[in-house]
Amino acid sequence: MPPADSDRTLHLERTLAAPRASVWRCWVEPELLRQWYCPRPWMVSEAEMDLRPGGRFFVRMRGPEGQDVPLPGVFLAVEPGVRLVFTDAFESAWRPSSRAFMVGEIRLADAPGGQTHYRAQAHHWTAEAAAEHAQMGFEAGWNAAALQLEALAARLS
Repeated sequence: MPPADSDRTLHLERTLAAPRASVWRCWVEPELLRQWYCPRPWMVSEAEMDLRPGGRFFVRMRGPEGQDVPLPGVFLAVEPGVRLVFTDAFESAWRPSSRAFMVGEIRLADAPGGQTHYRAQAHHWTAEAAAEHAQMGFEAGWNAAALQLEALAARLS
């Protein structure tokens, strides 16, 4: 994967006011992921995951005007409580998708006061794909979702 400072990687880094175990649960339990994964007024209507390298990661997002966005992918790495890596380059198992857009990488670490250091990265195959993702609203969208994640994880603790 490209380094975090490359022109192909977008990232979000912040401290979440919730314990790492709760943040992890929000990422790996489909019923919790549906509650925060995309910025409102969008919603996740479907979430499935087979939490292992090569396992399916599927999310269906619905927009306020009826938009339907299926996001099939697979997990590449799963380090419980610490790191998730997933990609849309494959739809399931190792069946290639029609367009590989990104590899998502989530890293969690303990922060002082029972908080969580949260780093989310979107690695892209090209600088043009990263620019496209930025234009789609990466910063605003992923920050809004992180706030929703933080609020849900805090309620779980």
